Amino acid sequence: MASPTDLEHVRPWRHIERRNSRQIMVGSVPVGGGAPISVQSMTNTPTADAAATIDQIRQLEEAGADIVRVSCPDEPSTAAFKTIARESNVPLVADIHFHYRRGIEAAEAGAACLRINPGNIGSMDRVKEVVQAARDHGCSMRIGVNAGSLEKHLLEKYGEPCPEAMVESALDHARILQDLDFHEFKISVKASDPFLTVAAYQQLAEAIDCPLHIGVTEAGPLRTGTIKSAIGLGNLLWSGIGDTIRVSLAADPVEEIHVGFDILKSLGLRHRGVNIIACPSCARQGFNVIETVAELEKRLAHISTPMSLSIIGCVVNGPGEALFTDVGFTGGGKGAGMVYMAGKPNHKQDNAGMVDHIVSLVEQRAAQLDAEREAAKAAAE
Repeated sequence: MASPTDLEHVRPWRHIERRNSRQIMVGSVPVGGGAPISVQSMTNTPTADAAATIDQIRQLEEAGADIVRVSCPDEPSTAAFKTIARESNVPLVADIHFHYRRGIEAAEAGAACLRINPGNIGSMDRVKEVVQAARDHGCSMRIGVNAGSLEKHLLEKYGEPCPEAMVESALDHARILQDLDFHEFKISVKASDPFLTVAAYQQLAEAIDCPLHIGVTEAGPLRTGTIKSAIGLGNLLWSGIGDTIRVSLAADPVEEIHVGFDILKSLGLRHRGVNIIACPSCARQGFNVIETVAELEKRLAHISTPMSLSIIGCVVNGPGEALFTDVGFTGGGKGAGMVYMAGKPNHKQDNAGMVDHIVSLVEQRAAQLDAEREAAKAAAE
């Protein structure tokens, strides 16, 4: 029984043509060159508190994070980084600003990538030392340009933060690495304004072939930050730009991972977990849709298998939506509704026990899909 999720290839109007870029490695995670778009977040614990930072990384790992960034502002932080990197199951990016020694220490301590702007860490000799440490320890780098911290000479040249200034800054930093024959880097050009962010990335995508880390920086609190990020990242991803993403929210970092995957999932670029399709409900609903969906979202959060679930209040759109989902429930009359499996009506279910029943069906379907994919993988090998 094929999953409706597996039918995406027959819908050419859903296809996004991704920008070609060279590929780099962030630890074990490939970035660019056609690799899946990776999702990352950043810890906000004091890095010197290794236990607290490791605990937060565990939470991010459970949410599905591919890469986690950890700030290294001082020597106690890079000293703790070695323990943190050893305990992490995902590659860590060491966030370095201004002090070149922190970059060297982080590379030695196990960082998979250094977030560092080579033009901001001093003399060329210091840059060479950091690049050599990255080479010696297998680190890639991320050049990170932010509209709020552009170099003074660029602000004087352009008068304000603008796409041209941000791209010039990024290319200046990239040129330093290229002149040292170091090409294992990605670039970001972020702003809190989605218009500025999108325009800068569009220009940068035309100017260089390295992977691009995309994000709307300092997007704000959970609700408004999610909307702003979805607009900015959605525009870029829709046009094929972006190899790794970070949603920057003034919220629990775990929420950044959830939002990042939801954005990718909505564009068909990456599938993780249960995609719940639900109606907003109206007077026709045969059960309380809003409460049911909220409960199902909580109880199905542990499932990472890509699959779809439709929860529709009545028969107007319910059967049609269920045609394209792995599991579906459509409200009917007399306190019961119809359960659909792989798009086909399967059996009736009372509203009273529907949540438990749907959770059980989704878990069974997820296990079946996992087994089918493992069998296909083994056959291919």
